Amino acid sequence: MDAGLVRTDIPSRLDRLPWSSWHWRVLVGLGTVWILDGLEVTIVGALGDRLTQPESGLRLSAAEVGGAASAYVTGAVLGAILFGYLTDRLGRKRMFLLTLALYLVATVSTALATGAAFFFACRFLTGAAIGGEYSAINSAIDELIPARVRGAVDLIINGSFWIGAIAGAAVSIVLLDPARFAPNVGWRLAFGLGAVLGIGIVLVRRHVPESPRWLFTHGRLAEAERIVKGIEEQVEQEKGKLPPAGDMLVIRPRPKTSLAELAVTLAKTYPKRTVLGLSLFIGQAFLYNAIFFTQALVLSKFFGVRDARVGLFIIPLGLGNFLGPLLLGRLFDRVGRRVMISTSFVLSGALLIATAVPFQLGLLTETTLTVGWVVIFFFASAAASSAYLTVSEIFPMEIRAMAIALFYAVGTGIGGIAGPLLFGIAIEIGTVNAVASGYYLGAILMILAGVVEWTIGVEAAQKSLEHVAPPLSAVKAHAEGP
Repeated sequence: MDAGLVRTDIPSRLDRLPWSSWHWRVLVGLGTVWILDGLEVTIVGALGDRLTQPESGLRLSAAEVGGAASAYVTGAVLGAILFGYLTDRLGRKRMFLLTLALYLVATVSTALATGAAFFFACRFLTGAAIGGEYSAINSAIDELIPARVRGAVDLIINGSFWIGAIAGAAVSIVLLDPARFAPNVGWRLAFGLGAVLGIGIVLVRRHVPESPRWLFTHGRLAEAERIVKGIEEQVEQEKGKLPPAGDMLVIRPRPKTSLAELAVTLAKTYPKRTVLGLSLFIGQAFLYNAIFFTQALVLSKFFGVRDARVGLFIIPLGLGNFLGPLLLGRLFDRVGRRVMISTSFVLSGALLIATAVPFQLGLLTETTLTVGWVVIFFFASAAASSAYLTVSEIFPMEIRAMAIALFYAVGTGIGGIAGPLLFGIAIEIGTVNAVASGYYLGAILMILAGVVEWTIGVEAAQKSLEHVAPPLSAVKAHAEGP
């Protein structure tokens, strides 16, 4: 064999492992970042009306509340690109520790904000940290989880965003109660809670290893072997003798992958997959960011819901969003990606239209609107989670984190920044028709994404990552499919 080549069975050894307590520790250490994101987004959504009040200490306008949401998303977009690039260059573990540290500093600073400009800056940095987490964490999780359950696990982890959302909503009910906390104190404590949770995650995350797949493609085979052997020993002690490993992979290790290779891979090697990833990310980003960053304003403006009660409406919505990936996730492995992803996107878009029409006609109350949202996001949550799963699976190992970052950045930049701004302006205009138009646009984007998935989707259920998208360093690589 060529002296520059490396022969390894590490991918097949990781994929054959039975589910164990070691996998649960990985999930807790890495997957909890979505709880932080859910907490951040929900707190801002629940606090939206309070932050517009003079006694809050900020006195933002409705448009500025939408602007703060856009600042957060802008930070997430730029943070995803920067940290996604560094994740592929320097490794998964370094970045998921660095981004968590940045989050802690930024969210504590948010709690100390006294003016709109500083508040916006803090939200930008918090978003940058969370955006960086997306690429580092999705890459690491999919590279450590066995192929046969990767879809269900990935959806459940992404769906854990809503555990944070529920926690944020429940906390806001207490912290926004003027009988308990002054109007300029309660919302600050809400942001401080994110830092407390983040410190707990740091303690668990320190013990999560670097991705062995990343290590051997960067020429660090001995280190990758040591990590995998340690994992196998832990699993064998718990589950007994392991089944034999499968195929070997022959690669030519490389220290880095250039941006030019990234561009060629996306534009020439996998053009259909690039269109697919963009479609899924744009659809789900517009829908989620537009509605959730401005939910409190909709409830208060059109239904007279007091800010202290907004959390009561977010809690059932969070439950619907979490139960969707939890209950549907296993079908993404059993039925397949193409059927389940396209169905989730199209169905959630159709249900949003079915809810927007009676909302526009004035036939809904705050309760019936929330019931409609719960049903919509039961399916939309699975759809949104599947967008991250898809991009993580369909591109090669060497550009996985950067691909996630780019698709997240473009999709969120179009849908996530524009959505909250458009909805903030629509709410400030004060007409039901203006808000309903935003719902229709979000629904159309979701349905179109589902059509794209059905047309050119990649079936990756229960297949190894290397089979779906061979590494660029593989001696034998394929083009548009395995």
